[in-house]
Amino acid sequence: MGHAIARPVVKWAGGKRSLVDQLRPWMPAKFETYAEPFCGGAAVFFALASESTRPFRRAILSDKNEDLIACYRAIKATPGAIIRRLKEYQDKHYALSATKQQEHYYSVRDLHGLEDDVERGARLIFLNRTCFNGLWRVNASGRFNVPFGRYAKPKILDEDAIQAAHVALARAELRTDDFADVARWLSPRDFVYFDPPYVPVSRTANFTAYSDPFGPKEQERLVGVLRDLKKRRVRALLSNTYSDETRKLYDGFHQETVTMRRAINSDVKKRGEVRELVVMTYPPATAKKKKAS
Repeated sequence: MGHAIARPVVKWAGGKRSLVDQLRPWMPAKFETYAEPFCGGAAVFFALASESTRPFRRAILSDKNEDLIACYRAIKATPGAIIRRLKEYQDKHYALSATKQQEHYYSVRDLHGLEDDVERGARLIFLNRTCFNGLWRVNASGRFNVPFGRYAKPKILDEDAIQAAHVALARAELRTDDFADVARWLSPRDFVYFDPPYVPVSRTANFTAYSDPFGPKEQERLVGVLRDLKKRRVRALLSNTYSDETRKLYDGFHQETVTMRRAINSDVKKRGEVRELVVMTYPPATAKKKKAS
């Protein structure tokens, strides 16, 4: 049986699937624990977990989105159960007329208080695959509020992706902890990747609404955590918006620039390549090579 290639099971604003190949050369080759405190779609984790020689022994994935972590718990513990539930969602969606599909979507969106991980996880994936633009956004009360998306036949159930994610998540500890709590216990043998809600490039480009507010104070607190990790010689890599503001914010750390395609924007014309800032608490091997040449 071939090696399963894991990939994100949800579409996520700011997901790093298209950026993994550019980030990987700056990451350590091996580490004891891999931590991702803003895991979201966990594209970097799934890519690392799918390498033929897995670079880590264990992983810590954390996100403030409790439904997302419940989804990962369900995939890790009972993949068959969430696959069956998603098939029910998919079969019903395909059998309905366009008008009834929309009605069903809003009835599922209005479900609250679910405690079972399988039910929470299946609901999240169903909404993620059928909502407008695949965007996960919540209101001030923490309730998902993205409108219905008009797709002819969305792939609600991707059984291969769930089974591959199940294998990848076997060594992962799943949390809803604050990023500072995750970082506190890491050692120089470990590696952590931070993909926080980005500093908005404009007043209308703020995508931080999918989780708790992450404004300037939180950005500064994250810089403080990075400084502590650097002092403790813990290898940390972070990506954020490229701007004069963010370059100044992370002054004192090694910085690189990459380009990636922005897939989510209300203006289709603005969905193009954008620069991203990559910040490290350590001098990567590639940086040493550049200085030597």
